Amino acid sequence: MTSRIPPALLRFARLLGVALALAALAGCATTGRVDRNEALREAQYTWSAAIRWGDFEGAWTLVDPAYREAHPLTELEMQRYQQVQVSAYHELGATVGPDTATRPIEIGVVNRHTQVERQARYVERWRYDAATERWWITSGLPDLWQD
Repeated sequence: MTSRIPPALLRFARLLGVALALAALAGCATTGRVDRNEALREAQYTWSAAIRWGDFEGAWTLVDPAYREAHPLTELEMQRYQQVQVSAYHELGATVGPDTATRPIEIGVVNRHTQVERQARYVERWRYDAATERWWITSGLPDLWQD
């Protein structure tokens, strides 16, 4: 005995199949695009890890190229960063817009020669570059020698 599928159920099944296919295609189309918030989180994680581990040369590569060109880092300045050890890196909040972000930071700094620890405050400023689909830090390396 053969059963016959009602035409309304057959139409519904076809529409459901088309809807699922379109949803799958829409999901594929968005996976190639960079999610700005995720890109910001990754950039900030990479930046904070470089600072925490004292990789100031690596952190310098994450600084906005326009800033690096306008404020070149001297060998003497880089040597000053080698005299300190970062002991803490705490985010104190964040403000995120579509193309900019700011994040106040408190950094624990230990002088390698005197072993004296102090705290430095720093505000990270970020800019999204749509052409490269990446975030750049526009505030430069943190000033660890503020008064």
